[in-house]
Amino acid sequence: MTFDANDAATGDPGIRREILDWDQFGEAARSLAGEVLASGFRPDVVIAIARGGLLLAGAISYALGTKQCGSINVEFYTDIEKVLPEPIVHPPMLDAPALAGKRVLLVDDVSDSGRTLAKVLDLLTEVGAEVRTATLYTKSRTILVPDFSYRATDDWIVFPWSSKPPVRVDA
Repeated sequence: MTFDANDAATGDPGIRREILDWDQFGEAARSLAGEVLASGFRPDVVIAIARGGLLLAGAISYALGTKQCGSINVEFYTDIEKVLPEPIVHPPMLDAPALAGKRVLLVDDVSDSGRTLAKVLDLLTEVGAEVRTATLYTKSRTILVPDFSYRATDDWIVFPWSSKPPVRVDA
């Protein structure tokens, strides 16, 4: 991993960063898939927590050979260091009851507070799914340590898909 306090997505050069590039992302996804298989867990379906978990879930599902993939939309962070009182599930809704009795790998980019991961984990286990969790990163303050995690860090994480601002069309 590359650390560069001067390459700050927030513009604050005093914040320590962990920068994940595309090549490292691919290695991380395959590493996580290997950990899942080595544990003996064979997911029937991989579920992403959108948006952060979308690319990782796709990469892991390919690495595992698991063709069933889905996502659930959850909003918790509204901006840098700004959160809602509770994570909110947004449409389109995941057909959670269809996952009853299935082995599910729930994927997100980071377990920061862990509250989003915990909310979706509860939702899936309530319908009878057997769930394991996987993230690229785990923060020390999390309330939910994932079953599988590529790295632990308390640094600000710069992901390759969100390292640049949204595309704008000049008016």
